[in-house]
Amino acid sequence: MTEALFLSSDELIDLADAEDYVDAVREGYRQRGAGAPAEPREKLLNERPPGMLTGYMAILPETGAMGGYTYGAGFGERDAWFVTPVFDAESGEPLAVLDGASLNPFKTGAAGAVGIDALAREDASTLGLIGSGAQARGQLRAAATVREFDSVRVYSPTRENREGFATDFDAELEADVRAVDSSATALEGADVVVTATNADEPVFDGELLEPGTHVTAMGRYDPEKHELDAATVSRATYVLDLRARADRDAGSLIAATEAGAVGSDHLHGELGDVLVGAVEGRTDDEEITVFDSGGTGIETVAAAHMLYERAREAGRGTGIEFAPASEAMAGR
Repeated sequence: MTEALFLSSDELIDLADAEDYVDAVREGYRQRGAGAPAEPREKLLNERPPGMLTGYMAILPETGAMGGYTYGAGFGERDAWFVTPVFDAESGEPLAVLDGASLNPFKTGAAGAVGIDALAREDASTLGLIGSGAQARGQLRAAATVREFDSVRVYSPTRENREGFATDFDAELEADVRAVDSSATALEGADVVVTATNADEPVFDGELLEPGTHVTAMGRYDPEKHELDAATVSRATYVLDLRARADRDAGSLIAATEAGAVGSDHLHGELGDVLVGAVEGRTDDEEITVFDSGGTGIETVAAAHMLYERAREAGRGTGIEFAPASEAMAGR
């Protein structure tokens, strides 16, 4: 038998700040660039009741951890539940099971921030944000740890939501955070643009992007849905979190390719490739760059293992026992 920890959302929420998540996730993607195994999400759809079961995995050998995410969304309760198992990458033994919902915006925001740090101009100071939900909050908090933004402009279709978001973050950040009335206004003068929406169609006109802009798109991971239009994709040095997503669920790239705006060779590389120098990132201040962050097991395992170690040091969690298969299946 071996004992692992079960960690609830309440036990995780104050263990790390945005910068801690960014550091952990950056290291995870560096390991991916050095060859760490990871696969895109697998998504199973159910018709009656309507719902989705999703999972993805990664191994981070240098961290000594492996695991991933499994979550169900929709179905009868029309909600979502996230389960995050973490295993020891040396022994294979389970280390922890996390209630993964609370860490989701933090680890996803951290992936976006690593993309910004790798691809945006060093002097980037103005951010245009499209979206005002939990994921947008995670993206902004993390982005603010890698660049000193003095201005943030946020747009989402519901005025109350965007204004409430702006009020909260104007008090939280040193930047001037304001709500605006259109995505076009959010793009004006933006050095960095982040999309964090559930939109099925493009949320801004790519022709409006100014030279030198970096775009992080994280809201969609579906072959038939996309936040970015063909103009954005075709104008940009286009980087994915995982290359294998290119023809599976990177909807923006798939749509641009099908429209003939780009060729099959348009993908520049993976984020990990940029971090280890296997491919160049930004080459000049006029270049437009895109990081398509659909979500992977890399940031999940990196963040979950970091939280597990901190929880263990803090004496948090409930022990749960697992029997190895050699024992549990003996004589069956």
